[in-house]
Amino acid sequence: MNQSITSPTLDTLFKRSLARQPEALALVDPINKQRVTGQTRKRLTYAQADRAISAIAAHFVESGLPANTVIAVQLPSTIEFALTVLAAYRVGLVVAPLPLLWRQAELTSVLNRTAARAIVTCGRIDGVSYADIAMNAAAEAFSIRHVCGFGTDLPEGMASLDDAILQDSRTSRPMIQDGRKPALISFDVTSEGFRPVPRAHFGLIAGGLAMSLESDLAQGATIMSAFAPMSFAGICSSLVTWLLSGGTLVMHHPFDEEAFETQFNEHACDTLIAPAQLALRLDECGLSERLPTLRNAIGLWRTPEQVASSAHWTSRRVTMTDVYLFGEAGLFGARRSAEDGSPALIKPGPHSAPREAPGASIAGEILLTPKGTLGLRGPMVPVAAYAPPPPPGDNLIAPPPRDYVDTEYAARVDRATGAVNITAPPSGVMTVGGYRFLAQELQEWARRLGQGALLTALPDRLSGHRLAGRAQDNARARDALTELGLNPLMVEAFRERSGTGMP
Repeated sequence: MNQSITSPTLDTLFKRSLARQPEALALVDPINKQRVTGQTRKRLTYAQADRAISAIAAHFVESGLPANTVIAVQLPSTIEFALTVLAAYRVGLVVAPLPLLWRQAELTSVLNRTAARAIVTCGRIDGVSYADIAMNAAAEAFSIRHVCGFGTDLPEGMASLDDAILQDSRTSRPMIQDGRKPALISFDVTSEGFRPVPRAHFGLIAGGLAMSLESDLAQGATIMSAFAPMSFAGICSSLVTWLLSGGTLVMHHPFDEEAFETQFNEHACDTLIAPAQLALRLDECGLSERLPTLRNAIGLWRTPEQVASSAHWTSRRVTMTDVYLFGEAGLFGARRSAEDGSPALIKPGPHSAPREAPGASIAGEILLTPKGTLGLRGPMVPVAAYAPPPPPGDNLIAPPPRDYVDTEYAARVDRATGAVNITAPPSGVMTVGGYRFLAQELQEWARRLGQGALLTALPDRLSGHRLAGRAQDNARARDALTELGLNPLMVEAFRERSGTGMP
């Protein structure tokens, strides 16, 4: 194959910026990294980042991980996340991002389903020993051969990637950088259950382009990313937008308002990528005036049904782009009105990026399904991953293939405007922040706690839902859920409440 005609990978994009500006600032750690992981904050130029990427990639090769191997990555929004993912892509590995909320139960399930051969994590994140979680999950996953970590006091048997960077090995293997090769396996929850969603490099780049072109992200931008990176949208909104701009990625571990503002101004960031509700809250508080270099805000909506009724954007100096997220299926962006800051009307059919530019490339297509739900198709949308299961029974005739993904979000077209109104999230699927799970799982978890235990999800404007639990002994319920390997959202549903009536 002639490499000159292949589509780029994320490593290709990085090397383009490296060749053009090796001494330019590439990556910046959160200002509060010492608190988050116990590690010293770093700032890397493209040349320094390249050496670290090559050293980590060499460690992967020397560990015996062949090309197309799946490695699981559970890291905070720090430089180590970017270095690890790009190192994996440099030697042809496939990354499975694991959200920080996931604990042993979810980790073990994902590791077994992907046949992952390695895990990369941090020793501690926000006071929690993720190294121990990874080691315990690896013990239950037969495919795992290597557990790697950043930070100090790593347990025995966990290889230090900080040491690998210091050793600066040059071991490599020849790779054809082809954007059609597999890059990512993320995990979604639909009404039919937990679902792996694989993507090639070009799908990731398409997602990043949909954001950066619609928001008119400048070349050489200094981007503050305050969105958790462990998902398709998280990687697109941090790693991919940075690589497409060829600028500087300033990372923020969500969310510390004081650290955020200090770091934003310290690096004179011009672009903010954050959860949309956070961006709107900052706008309402007039924080954009305290961020004098801010010119471009990109707000990501995990609850896209709430965009149309959201507050108008008030800052006239800063543009705001809404990015609608549909789990791991796909996304699209729409810049807000420059006149009154209202959300843009979303109409069915092909949408370009930028949306109103004549002759712009088609980023995807929005459609209404026969079920009255929103469908997506386009270069970033992995249709095969969401293919419906075969019908039950002895029918040997396969159903016709579907060329779109049904997001399961209820939607209708407004007769007056022709715009699509997203009216409700998927039935039976709960969303707490970025964590999605089936409603029936709540009853299963409560059942394990014994008679009288109750666990429920309540509607929440900011995060979709919030969890509340009741048991005869809340402290014992928390301990039991922790022992089951469930994540802190479930455990803290049984937290002790004060008499103020606050949830």
